[in-house]
Amino acid sequence: MTTATTIPAFARFDNRHANELREFTLQRGVIRNVPGSVLVSYGNTKVLVTASVEERVPKHIYTSPNAEEGWITAEYSLLPASTGSRNQRERSKLSGRTAEIQRLIGRSLRAAVDRKHLGQRTITIDCDVLQADGGTRVASVTGGYVALMDSLLWLKAHGGLKTLPPITPIAAVSVGVVGDAVLLDLNYEEDLAARVDANVVMTGNGDIIEFQATAEEGTFTPDQLTEMQLSAWGGIQTLLKAQETALAQPLNGDERLILTL
Repeated sequence: MTTATTIPAFARFDNRHANELREFTLQRGVIRNVPGSVLVSYGNTKVLVTASVEERVPKHIYTSPNAEEGWITAEYSLLPASTGSRNQRERSKLSGRTAEIQRLIGRSLRAAVDRKHLGQRTITIDCDVLQADGGTRVASVTGGYVALMDSLLWLKAHGGLKTLPPITPIAAVSVGVVGDAVLLDLNYEEDLAARVDANVVMTGNGDIIEFQATAEEGTFTPDQLTEMQLSAWGGIQTLLKAQETALAQPLNGDERLILTL
Protein backbone atom coordinates (compact mmCIF):
# COMPACT_ATOMS: atom_id res chain seq x y z
CA MET A 1 0.00 0.00 0.00
CA THR A 2 1.31 3.46 -0.94
CA THR A 3 1.33 6.07 1.80
CA ALA A 4 0.62 9.65 0.80
CA THR A 5 3.56 11.95 1.34
CA THR A 6 2.94 15.17 3.24
CA ILE A 7 4.50 18.10 1.41
CA PRO A 8 5.81 20.83 3.75
CA ALA A 9 4.09 24.21 3.50
CA PHE A 10 7.23 25.79 2.05
CA ALA A 11 7.66 23.26 -0.82
CA ARG A 12 7.54 25.07 -4.16
CA PHE A 13 5.93 23.96 -7.37
CA ASP A 14 9.29 24.08 -9.18
CA ASN A 15 11.44 22.95 -6.21
CA ARG A 16 13.19 26.30 -5.73
CA HIS A 17 14.30 27.51 -2.31
CA ALA A 18 12.07 30.10 -0.67
CA ASN A 19 14.44 32.99 -1.49
CA GLU A 20 15.47 31.73 -4.94
CA LEU A 21 14.67 33.54 -8.18
CA ARG A 22 13.51 31.71 -11.24
CA GLU A 23 15.97 31.49 -14.13
CA PHE A 24 16.43 35.09 -15.25
CA THR A 25 17.38 35.96 -18.82
CA LEU A 26 18.05 39.31 -20.52
CA GLN A 27 18.52 39.66 -24.27
CA ARG A 28 19.45 43.15 -25.47
CA GLY A 29 19.17 44.45 -28.99
CA VAL A 30 16.36 42.18 -30.18
CA ILE A 31 14.55 44.83 -32.29
CA ARG A 32 16.37 46.97 -34.88
CA ASN A 33 13.92 49.84 -35.18
CA VAL A 34 14.16 51.32 -31.68
CA PRO A 35 17.04 52.64 -29.54
CA GLY A 36 16.39 50.14 -26.74
CA SER A 37 14.93 46.62 -26.82
CA VAL A 38 15.06 43.77 -24.33
CA LEU A 39 13.53 40.32 -24.14
CA VAL A 40 13.32 39.57 -20.43
CA SER A 41 12.38 36.24 -18.87
CA TYR A 42 11.52 35.38 -15.30
CA GLY A 43 11.19 31.61 -15.66
CA ASN A 44 8.36 31.02 -18.14
CA THR A 45 7.25 34.66 -18.06
CA LYS A 46 8.58 36.40 -21.16
CA VAL A 47 8.15 40.11 -21.92
CA LEU A 48 9.39 42.05 -24.94
CA VAL A 49 10.27 45.58 -23.83
CA THR A 50 11.14 48.38 -26.24
CA ALA A 51 12.11 52.02 -25.70
CA SER A 52 11.16 54.63 -28.31
CA VAL A 53 12.25 58.29 -28.33
CA GLU A 54 10.14 61.21 -29.55
CA GLU A 55 11.35 64.80 -29.70
CA ARG A 56 8.28 66.20 -27.94
CA VAL A 57 6.70 66.11 -24.51
CA PRO A 58 3.11 66.01 -23.20
CA LYS A 59 1.35 69.31 -22.65
CA HIS A 60 1.73 69.20 -18.86
CA ILE A 61 5.52 69.00 -19.29
CA TYR A 62 5.72 71.47 -22.17
CA THR A 63 4.09 74.17 -20.07
CA SER A 64 6.20 73.47 -16.98
CA PRO A 65 8.75 76.08 -15.80
CA ASN A 66 11.69 73.77 -16.52
CA ALA A 67 12.10 73.86 -20.30
CA GLU A 68 14.59 70.98 -20.37
CA GLU A 69 12.44 68.49 -18.54
CA GLY A 70 11.52 65.33 -20.41
CA TRP A 71 8.96 62.60 -19.86
CA ILE A 72 9.08 58.82 -19.45
CA THR A 73 5.93 56.76 -19.84
CA ALA A 74 4.95 53.13 -20.36
CA GLU A 75 2.39 50.99 -22.14
CA TYR A 76 1.63 47.36 -21.28
CA SER A 77 -0.30 44.61 -23.00
CA LEU A 78 -0.92 40.89 -22.75
CA LEU A 79 -0.68 39.39 -26.23
CA PRO A 80 -3.53 37.02 -27.15
CA ALA A 81 -1.46 33.83 -26.85
CA SER A 82 0.31 34.86 -23.63
CA THR A 83 -2.16 33.06 -21.34
CA GLY A 84 -3.74 29.60 -21.21
CA SER A 85 -6.84 30.73 -23.06
CA ARG A 86 -6.77 33.41 -25.76
CA ASN A 87 -6.55 36.87 -24.25
CA GLN A 88 -8.67 39.50 -26.03
CA ARG A 89 -6.79 42.54 -27.30
CA GLU A 90 -7.72 45.80 -25.58
CA ARG A 91 -8.53 47.90 -28.63
CA SER A 92 -10.72 50.77 -27.50
CA LYS A 93 -10.56 50.85 -23.70
CA LEU A 94 -7.94 49.62 -21.26
CA SER A 95 -8.97 47.38 -18.39
CA GLY A 96 -8.38 48.68 -14.88
CA ARG A 97 -5.62 46.09 -14.43
CA THR A 98 -3.75 47.21 -17.56
CA ALA A 99 -4.05 50.90 -16.69
CA GLU A 100 -2.77 50.26 -13.15
CA ILE A 101 0.20 48.22 -14.42
CA GLN A 102 1.12 50.90 -16.96
CA ARG A 103 1.12 53.53 -14.22
CA LEU A 104 3.29 51.32 -12.01
CA ILE A 105 5.89 50.81 -14.76
CA GLY A 106 5.91 54.49 -15.70
CA ARG A 107 6.26 55.70 -12.10
CA SER A 108 9.05 53.24 -11.45
CA LEU A 109 11.09 54.23 -14.50
CA ARG A 110 10.61 57.95 -13.90
CA ALA A 111 12.14 57.39 -10.46
CA ALA A 112 15.28 56.04 -12.16
CA VAL A 113 16.16 59.15 -14.20
CA ASP A 114 16.49 62.84 -13.38
CA ARG A 115 14.19 64.10 -16.13
CA LYS A 116 15.40 67.70 -15.76
CA HIS A 117 18.49 66.65 -17.73
CA LEU A 118 16.60 64.69 -20.38
CA GLY A 119 15.67 67.55 -22.69
CA GLN A 120 12.19 68.05 -24.12
CA ARG A 121 11.68 64.53 -25.36
CA THR A 122 9.51 61.56 -24.42
CA ILE A 123 10.78 58.02 -23.95
CA THR A 124 7.99 55.44 -24.18
CA ILE A 125 8.58 51.97 -22.76
CA ASP A 126 6.33 49.40 -24.47
CA CYS A 127 5.93 46.13 -22.59
CA ASP A 128 4.32 43.28 -24.55
CA VAL A 129 3.82 40.07 -22.60
CA LEU A 130 4.60 37.12 -24.87
CA GLN A 131 4.04 34.49 -22.19
CA ALA A 132 2.55 34.99 -18.73
CA ASP A 133 3.50 32.80 -15.78
CA GLY A 134 3.36 35.29 -12.91
CA GLY A 135 5.32 38.51 -12.37
CA THR A 136 4.70 40.19 -15.73
CA ARG A 137 4.69 43.69 -14.25
CA VAL A 138 7.95 43.25 -12.33
CA ALA A 139 9.59 41.70 -15.41
CA SER A 140 8.42 44.77 -17.35
CA VAL A 141 10.05 47.11 -14.83
CA THR A 142 13.36 45.24 -14.69
CA GLY A 143 13.56 44.86 -18.47
CA GLY A 144 12.24 48.39 -18.91
CA TYR A 145 15.17 49.84 -16.98
CA VAL A 146 17.66 48.16 -19.35
CA ALA A 147 15.71 49.29 -22.44
CA LEU A 148 15.55 52.82 -21.01
CA MET A 149 19.29 52.84 -20.37
CA ASP A 150 19.97 51.68 -23.93
CA SER A 151 17.81 54.52 -25.26
CA LEU A 152 19.79 57.04 -23.19
CA LEU A 153 23.09 55.57 -24.39
CA TRP A 154 21.75 55.81 -27.96
CA LEU A 155 20.82 59.47 -27.45
CA LYS A 156 24.29 60.24 -26.12
CA ALA A 157 25.99 58.40 -29.00
CA HIS A 158 23.90 60.28 -31.57
CA GLY A 159 24.32 63.74 -30.05
CA GLY A 160 20.93 64.03 -28.40
CA LEU A 161 22.53 64.20 -24.96
CA LYS A 162 25.94 65.62 -24.12
CA THR A 163 26.08 63.55 -20.94
CA LEU A 164 23.81 60.97 -19.40
CA PRO A 165 21.35 62.36 -16.83
CA PRO A 166 21.74 61.29 -13.20
CA ILE A 167 20.49 57.70 -13.04
CA THR A 168 19.42 55.45 -10.17
CA PRO A 169 19.36 51.74 -11.04
CA ILE A 170 16.06 50.01 -10.27
CA ALA A 171 14.69 46.48 -10.45
CA ALA A 172 11.54 44.68 -9.35
CA VAL A 173 10.38 41.30 -8.11
CA SER A 174 7.29 39.67 -6.66
CA VAL A 175 7.10 38.11 -3.21
CA GLY A 176 4.28 36.51 -1.26
CA VAL A 177 3.09 34.32 1.58
CA VAL A 178 2.07 30.80 0.57
CA GLY A 179 0.91 28.73 3.52
CA ASP A 180 3.04 30.23 6.26
CA ALA A 181 6.16 30.69 4.12
CA VAL A 182 7.43 33.87 2.45
CA LEU A 183 8.39 33.00 -1.13
CA LEU A 184 10.32 35.07 -3.66
CA ASP A 185 9.43 35.49 -7.35
CA LEU A 186 6.07 33.74 -7.51
CA ASN A 187 5.07 31.80 -10.59
CA TYR A 188 1.42 31.50 -11.62
CA GLU A 189 0.59 28.48 -9.47
CA GLU A 190 2.17 30.06 -6.40
CA ASP A 191 0.41 33.33 -7.07
CA LEU A 192 -2.92 31.50 -7.15
CA ALA A 193 -2.12 29.77 -3.85
CA ALA A 194 -0.75 32.87 -2.10
CA ARG A 195 -2.48 34.29 0.97
CA VAL A 196 -0.51 37.50 0.41
CA ASP A 197 1.20 38.74 -2.73
CA ALA A 198 3.31 41.82 -3.32
CA ASN A 199 5.13 43.56 -6.15
CA VAL A 200 8.24 45.39 -5.03
CA VAL A 201 10.33 47.95 -6.92
CA MET A 202 13.56 49.14 -5.28
CA THR A 203 16.61 51.21 -6.13
CA GLY A 204 20.21 50.11 -5.99
CA ASN A 205 20.45 51.85 -2.61
CA GLY A 206 17.67 49.71 -1.18
CA ASP A 207 15.10 52.51 -1.21
CA ILE A 208 11.54 51.45 -2.02
CA ILE A 209 9.77 52.93 -5.04
CA GLU A 210 6.70 50.67 -4.92
CA PHE A 211 5.53 48.08 -2.42
CA GLN A 212 2.13 46.80 -3.51
CA ALA A 213 1.07 44.20 -0.96
CA THR A 214 -2.40 42.67 -0.74
CA ALA A 215 -3.81 40.06 1.61
CA GLU A 216 -5.92 37.79 -0.58
CA GLU A 217 -7.15 35.86 2.44
CA GLY A 218 -7.11 37.14 6.01
CA THR A 219 -4.23 39.36 7.09
CA PHE A 220 -0.46 39.33 7.40
CA THR A 221 1.75 40.35 10.29
CA PRO A 222 4.35 43.13 10.56
CA ASP A 223 7.01 40.41 10.85
CA GLN A 224 5.85 38.87 7.57
CA LEU A 225 5.92 42.30 5.95
CA THR A 226 9.52 42.76 7.07
CA GLU A 227 10.42 39.28 5.83
CA MET A 228 8.84 40.02 2.45
CA GLN A 229 10.83 43.25 2.18
CA LEU A 230 14.11 41.50 3.02
CA SER A 231 13.39 38.64 0.63
CA ALA A 232 12.52 41.07 -2.17
CA TRP A 233 15.69 43.09 -1.54
CA GLY A 234 17.82 39.95 -1.78
CA GLY A 235 16.32 39.09 -5.16
CA ILE A 236 16.51 42.66 -6.41
CA GLN A 237 20.23 42.87 -5.57
CA THR A 238 20.79 39.86 -7.84
CA LEU A 239 18.73 41.45 -10.61
CA LEU A 240 20.57 44.76 -10.29
CA LYS A 241 23.91 43.00 -10.69
CA ALA A 242 22.58 41.21 -13.78
CA GLN A 243 21.43 44.51 -15.28
CA GLU A 244 24.83 46.07 -14.58
CA THR A 245 26.64 43.14 -16.18
CA ALA A 246 24.44 43.28 -19.27
CA LEU A 247 24.75 47.04 -19.71
CA ALA A 248 28.53 46.93 -19.30
CA GLN A 249 28.82 45.01 -22.57
CA PRO A 250 29.07 46.91 -25.89
CA LEU A 251 26.11 46.49 -28.21
CA ASN A 252 26.64 47.39 -31.87
CA GLY A 253 24.62 46.86 -35.02
CA ASP A 254 22.76 43.56 -35.14
CA GLU A 255 24.70 42.11 -32.20
CA ARG A 256 22.60 40.63 -29.40
CA LEU A 257 23.71 40.26 -25.83
CA ILE A 258 22.22 37.37 -23.88
CA LEU A 259 22.66 37.09 -20.13
CA THR A 260 21.30 34.20 -18.05
CA LEU A 261 21.29 33.71 -14.28
